[in-house]
Amino acid sequence: MQAFYATEFVLPLPDGHRFPMEKYALLRDALRAQLPDVQLHQAHPASDGELALAHTPRYIQAVMQGGLSPAEVREIGFPWSPAMGERSRRSVGATIQACRAALFDGEGVAANLAGGTHHAYADKGSGFCVFNDVAVAARLMQAEWLRRPGHRRPLHVAVIDLDVHQGNGTASIFQGDDTVFTLSLHGARNFPFRKEPSDCDIELPDGCTDAPYLAALAQGLNALSERFQPQLIIYLAGADPHEGDRLGRLKLSDDGMVTRDQQVFDWAWQRRIPVAMAMAGGYGRDIHTTVAVQVRTFEVAQASWRRWQDARGAQTPGSSSGAS
Repeated sequence: MQAFYATEFVLPLPDGHRFPMEKYALLRDALRAQLPDVQLHQAHPASDGELALAHTPRYIQAVMQGGLSPAEVREIGFPWSPAMGERSRRSVGATIQACRAALFDGEGVAANLAGGTHHAYADKGSGFCVFNDVAVAARLMQAEWLRRPGHRRPLHVAVIDLDVHQGNGTASIFQGDDTVFTLSLHGARNFPFRKEPSDCDIELPDGCTDAPYLAALAQGLNALSERFQPQLIIYLAGADPHEGDRLGRLKLSDDGMVTRDQQVFDWAWQRRIPVAMAMAGGYGRDIHTTVAVQVRTFEVAQASWRRWQDARGAQTPGSSSGAS
């Protein structure tokens, strides 16, 4: 299974900043130790042209050249530095590469060790999100799809956003676009406090536990099935619904999180829809709890990837070991 990272590009944050930048390197190291079959690759940066598929030129240049206003910097939540633009480009690039691997390279499942920056709008960042990797990757895959022989109709992309916070930026960018379906399960009373309408929003109360959460997810996947036929899924596998998260306000257990991921990957496999996964949020009171949740998500993803590879092998001429 292919996975892409940008851990060498770190934002210089002040002491006491609440964003857990170290979780990305910890996840990379945990995957190397515990899931050595996951093939880790350093992400390439997204270009200005790729970013412009979802963002305004003014905003791109402001991020890259230090032209953000103080209010824009406060809304993002990170102090500006040259590293902000480079890391954000790489985070988008990792989701682009995961989408290509899953969709075009026959992998079926691939991942970004970061990403899921769903609060970024076309013209501004927000909530620790600078560029919207989901929106850029979806738009780019649609463009690359139509350039391939025999592809005359637009690629239909579903965003399954299970970060505990609503994907307001993604919903805003894709409003009115019938080629992208946005599904979001999120805390009703959690950030962002001004939410944007997704194609399907399911709001959850504080303290929501496994059973009602999983029932809500089944409801959301049923709505997706009835209303849309995706050819690619971008899955935001946020760790922040977990009971150990300090910002999530939900109460999913370890087993509940695994079942959540299994539901998504089973739903996609049953329909043979490739999945590109981004890790989105995770703010555990103990950062190692977040990393452990994410490693378990990768275990589920890798099992789904093996299904794809077994199916590819079965379809290869001469691969069958049955009697002639």
